Amino acid sequence: MPRRQIRPRRLIPALLFSLLTAPALAQSPAPPASTDPVPAAVEVRNLTTPTTCAEEDNVSFALSAPSIQRFRVEALHPAYIGKIRKDSSAPDFSGCNFGDTPHPTDPRHTFKPRKVRLHDGKDLAIVGITFDSFWRPQRVPVTVGGRQDGGFHLIQFFDKRKGAKGKVVETEVLVLYPSDGYWRAKPLPAAHLPDNAYGSSFLMGPVQQDLRPIVDIAHIDIDPRQRTIGLRFTAGGEAQVAIREISRTRTALDVAFSPPYRAQAPFAMLRSMYVTEDNADMSRVRWRDPAGQGRDATVAEVSNWQASDVRFGRTVPSRHNTSAPDIRFSDFR
Repeated sequence: MPRRQIRPRRLIPALLFSLLTAPALAQSPAPPASTDPVPAAVEVRNLTTPTTCAEEDNVSFALSAPSIQRFRVEALHPAYIGKIRKDSSAPDFSGCNFGDTPHPTDPRHTFKPRKVRLHDGKDLAIVGITFDSFWRPQRVPVTVGGRQDGGFHLIQFFDKRKGAKGKVVETEVLVLYPSDGYWRAKPLPAAHLPDNAYGSSFLMGPVQQDLRPIVDIAHIDIDPRQRTIGLRFTAGGEAQVAIREISRTRTALDVAFSPPYRAQAPFAMLRSMYVTEDNADMSRVRWRDPAGQGRDATVAEVSNWQASDVRFGRTVPSRHNTSAPDIRFSDFR
């Protein structure tokens, strides 16, 4: 189980909606016909707003392109992971103007709490949770290995493997909030740490605005044997998310749209928090431009640019979610 229920946080100003829905400015050429096409370039737009609150998702990076068929998302340990001796994952409301409760402008819809073990395999377990309240009324129907359910607010994915003395250890590595389309991922903990924290979230699919950026999912179909998560979007189209790797190095997801994604809205978004470099869930961006040149900048130094892969992370240890992973988007096709 996660240490705490981490939900998408505060709203973004109305300006974000107009920026979010604006057409992409650059038109990336289609990859050349080949059995191994080179990765495409996508436009990355920085929609971040300032904050003093470490519990507010003020960081938003939108990824757009004229046509995307597939891409990869990876959760990777921060560069300083080996130096961490004391992790910090407790909430910090010291700079917030709404106390230690969810933002007062959020709607509150009530539900009957429940927790269901949806799958218990040799190396993967899946759990569905309904909260007593959530900010959106939607519950997305889900099918797991042919078993249908009316839906949950949180779906957890646990890696299972033998630990000390042959005892099976379950480690949560991936979560999906079906009602608003938010994902969090993390690799298995570094060998010297008992656990690691979640940090940044990401959205995959037609990103739209409903108080905050969301992806509306109409149905979820999980195949535990194939380790795939099928998504049908309310706006149309589908995506297949395949869990390709779970290790101490990374948790990797391969995403394929069907048909190829051609909407003007972003096809993915990174959501995170930045107050200062040492109080942030992500503070720097590293990417390769269409020519393959590596680049690096702080959150404040970038606006709109083209990238063939992009990594959102940290180089300075943060006092907030210190062990939380970097999130990398790559292999755009």
